Amino acid sequence: MGRAERLTLLQQVEEERRSAVICYFTGDRENLGTRVAPDVIRVFYRHLLALGPRPRIDLFLYTRGGDVLTPWRLVNLLREFTPYLSVLVPFRAASAGTLLCLGANEVVMGRLGELGPIDPSVANAFNPEDPANPVARLPVSVEDVTAYLAMAREIAGLESEGSLAAIFGRLVDRVHPLALGNVHRNYALIRSLARKLLQLHMPAGEQGRVEDIIKNLTERLYAHNHMISRREARQDIKLQVTQPSDRLEDLMWRLYLDYEADLKLLEPFNPAALLKPQEYSLEFEATGGIVESVPCLDAFIFNGTITRESQPREGAPPVNVTFIRQGWRQLV
Repeated sequence: MGRAERLTLLQQVEEERRSAVICYFTGDRENLGTRVAPDVIRVFYRHLLALGPRPRIDLFLYTRGGDVLTPWRLVNLLREFTPYLSVLVPFRAASAGTLLCLGANEVVMGRLGELGPIDPSVANAFNPEDPANPVARLPVSVEDVTAYLAMAREIAGLESEGSLAAIFGRLVDRVHPLALGNVHRNYALIRSLARKLLQLHMPAGEQGRVEDIIKNLTERLYAHNHMISRREARQDIKLQVTQPSDRLEDLMWRLYLDYEADLKLLEPFNPAALLKPQEYSLEFEATGGIVESVPCLDAFIFNGTITRESQPREGAPPVNVTFIRQGWRQLV
């Protein structure tokens, strides 16, 4: 299905929802994925200018996550053009995608829709070295650090200042103090961002519910890859989640399947397979993400070259891949 056919689906979703729809799809194709990132803000601005102010805007979203600061900027931009923002989740909206949902008046989740915890892992120059690759640094999960200290108190029963100081000293021996400082900053940051996003649309009298949602999405979920279904999102997390009509459910899923096929998410990006037996090099172009509305289409496109190794070393890949350019491109 091309854009012409997809426009029909978009327009049908808009009619069903009585809203303007912008699709934001970050691909998770193996070896060629994209993530939520600040460079998409300018892209959204172009779409919003083309659409103009609307009573309701729906963000059709698929993502595995990305930069945690981008949702705050993007939600505020969207709200410059509408008083009522909804997010449509046909499948995955994890991590930074869940943060985007926190800034919406309503989250419409399909049967397969899933959100995720908002507990980031942080990495900087002071993080522990990766034993398998000393040049690399291991990410440190914010919630893992707090869970370690909670375990000392709740399970080991350590309560005295001396015992807790000793436990913290053991942690500092393995993780640089500046890395732990960065963990604390992100611990505070993610809670602050979640709080501000929820307060954009929740009444001041529901501050208790706001804090409960934040705890449910951080310390009360015990695995970063925990998948939150729409039932759990509504009943346990306490988010404003609604169930689509049968017609809308069908339209959302058909739209998702089209993007999945367009971005070849089920086919790993295999550079060696692209070279024909008689070829030694070729240029390639592949799409890794899409922002689409009725008036506009932008794609995140990778351009590069693939070169066959004349004498490949044992254990080394048989081809070299060089990315020449990657970024958003206006297609319509």
